[in-house]
Amino acid sequence: MSLYSLIARPVLFRLPPEVAHQFTLAAMRLPGLAKAITVGRSAPQEPTELMGLKFRNRLGIAAGVDKNGDAPLAWRDLGFGFAELGTVTLHPQPGNPKPRVFRYPHQHALINRLGFPNIGAEAMATRLRQLRTKHPLHDFPIGINIGKSKITPLDQAPLDYLGSLKLLHHLGDFFVINISSPNTPGLRDLAKPDDLRRLLSTLQDFNRSCPQIKPLLLKISPDVEPSSLPELVAITREFQLSGIVATNTTIHRETEETKEIGGLSGRPLTARAMALTRTLRPLLGPEQTLIGVGGVMNAANYQSRRLAGADLIQVYTGMVYLGPYTAWEILRKN
Repeated sequence: MSLYSLIARPVLFRLPPEVAHQFTLAAMRLPGLAKAITVGRSAPQEPTELMGLKFRNRLGIAAGVDKNGDAPLAWRDLGFGFAELGTVTLHPQPGNPKPRVFRYPHQHALINRLGFPNIGAEAMATRLRQLRTKHPLHDFPIGINIGKSKITPLDQAPLDYLGSLKLLHHLGDFFVINISSPNTPGLRDLAKPDDLRRLLSTLQDFNRSCPQIKPLLLKISPDVEPSSLPELVAITREFQLSGIVATNTTIHRETEETKEIGGLSGRPLTARAMALTRTLRPLLGPEQTLIGVGGVMNAANYQSRRLAGADLIQVYTGMVYLGPYTAWEILRKN
């Protein structure tokens, strides 16, 4: 067992989950701490180029780990190949009432009903502008996950997403359109074909008007009906999206233990996310990137997801249980 499993994780697990997460982010902001933790280790290397971007390896941080862009450099120093920041919304918002994150250690799972708490797109842009000025990140792409502000009516969602994209477009290497969180009322309705077309048309029209076109991807729910996937993928191809992120958290429950309302992640999501990856890959165009996320808890999960067709892999809950050496453990690098 690692020192994290023996010492640090039991201490962190005595804290409420959201407090432990905030403590970890605060620690990762300390200059040099991530490098000190991983001293003597070189970042795992598996160079690849996708979406016109260079990745030093295929394992990244999923949206939700670093909602406000607090510690992008720390994720690089912890050996990951890329990071997806957010979810960020146009308007700053506190999210849902607390408590809103729950651990299930025996199942290596989490449930959250956070509701996109974040500092807002304008404040995020300020942080990323400072980061880009000081630190060139040539082989560590930064993605930005964009969601709908809670105060914005559903019929105005395209303009809300567009506002965020305009503020952040020149600061992100790729963008993920989040229509799949179960914790913002009505958000998953944006996956309906007509609504999705309006949203993607609005965003791609702006994207194509910019000096540099950025890759746009769509993050989908693990609870989507399999019969709707061909049309959903066809829409992403119609609007020339660079790919799909599969998946978000699930509202599906297999046991009574995980009874809290919200999105379930971790080991109980592994099989569901894996099945969706297998279904999606043949539907996507060969030029489209598939990012696999959900229940990636170890090296075997990583390899299985890759074999199923995922080009890149992301972790969130897996890192909660594996700790700071997650990248090395999952990629099996010393």
